[in-house]
Amino acid sequence: MTLRLIELTKDHKEQLGEMIEEWKKDQEENHTNHSPWAIFKNDWHDFDYYLDHLAVREPTDSLVPESVFFLLDDERDRLLGAVAIRHYLNEYLLKEGGHIGDGIRPSERGKGYATEMIRLALKECRKLGIDRVLMVCDRDNPASARTIINNGGVLENELTDDDGDVIQRYWIDVE
Repeated sequence: MTLRLIELTKDHKEQLGEMIEEWKKDQEENHTNHSPWAIFKNDWHDFDYYLDHLAVREPTDSLVPESVFFLLDDERDRLLGAVAIRHYLNEYLLKEGGHIGDGIRPSERGKGYATEMIRLALKECRKLGIDRVLMVCDRDNPASARTIINNGGVLENELTDDDGDVIQRYWIDVE
C-alpha cells in the first residue's frame, strides 16, 4: 500500500465529499470529535471556496498559519484522513491544541493509518523548521495517545480544559 500526504486539489473533490459525509454521519451518530477542525470549518460543496480557505495563510488574533494535508491511499485512490500542521504555537495551542491536529475517517480507523500519517506529518514539520512538536489528545482517547507515543511522543503533563476534559500534552523531537 502506498500512502502519502497530499495537498488537496480539484481532482479530489469527489473523494473529499465521500470522506466528509462519512465523518459527519459518524459525528452525529457517535458524537465523535471534529479533528482536524480545518477540514470541517467550511462547506466542501462550494469547493473553490473550500480550497481557498482550507489552510490559514495569514495569522490573526486567534489563528496561526496552518498547512493542511490529506492522507491518500494511492492504490485505492481514497482519502483516509487529514492532518493540520500549525506553524507555531499561540497561548491556546500551547495549552490545548498543539502543532498537529489529525483524524482518520471512521471506516479506516484501527488500521495503523494514523501512526503513518503522523510520521509523514513530522517530516512536513521538519520542512517548516519545527524541530519540537507538541501533540495533545484527550486522556479518554487511548488510540490517539498510542499514535503519538508510536511517533516518539513523551508525555509532559495533563491539564483540565474549560469543559472539564483532561488533555494530555506530548512532545516529539523531530529528527
